[in-house]
Amino acid sequence: MTYDDIFTKVRSILVEALNVEEDEVTPTSRLKADLNAESIDFLDIVFRLEKQFGLRIPREDLFPESIFQGDPRFVANGQVTAEGLAELQRRMPYADLTSFRENPRLDRIEDLFTVDLIVRYLQSRLATPAQ
Repeated sequence: MTYDDIFTKVRSILVEALNVEEDEVTPTSRLKADLNAESIDFLDIVFRLEKQFGLRIPREDLFPESIFQGDPRFVANGQVTAEGLAELQRRMPYADLTSFRENPRLDRIEDLFTVDLIVRYLQSRLATPAQ
């Protein structure tokens, strides 16, 4: 499957799960800020992705938020530390951290969870070549 094939299926899932219009779902759409996803929606999205793509997706695999909960090695003074950034890159090799590295505030972490992140994650799991 190509990037576009995966994106089309992911967009369809997000339209249904989040009750949004198709044109609202772009690769750069952020799940929370742009598509108004809530915590319970993430579980539904993962379930739908598993069903659509025939994969088992551990929640922490796609949305590894817990690495920042209370670990002083990863967060200090509201900022993700260098060690935290390295852990984030290790846990999410499919994520584009370029912009986040410039201003790694913890409150910006949810901006990493975009439609593109889901597509790239699925590409990595399906061993699909990049576009």
